[in-house]
Amino acid sequence: MKKNQQGFTLIELMIVVAIIGILAAVALPAYQDYTKRAKVSEVLILASKDKVSVSEYYMSVGNYPSSAQSGVSDDAGQSEYITAIAYTTTTSPDTAVLTYTVDSTKIAAGDIVFTGVGSAQGVSWTCTDSDLDAKYLPANCR
Repeated sequence: MKKNQQGFTLIELMIVVAIIGILAAVALPAYQDYTKRAKVSEVLILASKDKVSVSEYYMSVGNYPSSAQSGVSDDAGQSEYITAIAYTTTTSPDTAVLTYTVDSTKIAAGDIVFTGVGSAQGVSWTCTDSDLDAKYLPANCR
């Protein structure tokens, strides 16, 4: 007489545990990178309000505002993922620069820099000179 098998053998259970372990080893680093990218996107959202403020001033007056007139707050407490915010202008070429220093303990070490070039149509912003690891940046900043 044949004995009916009930349940799983030890080998089958070990194979399932090994497969789950391999999947977890692959998924955890990818998840950590994903969460850091989400934190960088919060910094980019913070930057969008500052870019709009500088752009509106430029369109209204015809030149870039001073730091006091820009509406850009240098208070790093606006986000827990940044340690410093800087706004500067240059006259040759006529540009505005917004620099966000990322908290290296929460994301990675580096800055995200936006450069605005003004024209009659408005200010065109580009993400430039970012020394933050490219895998954390959105595609338009790489």
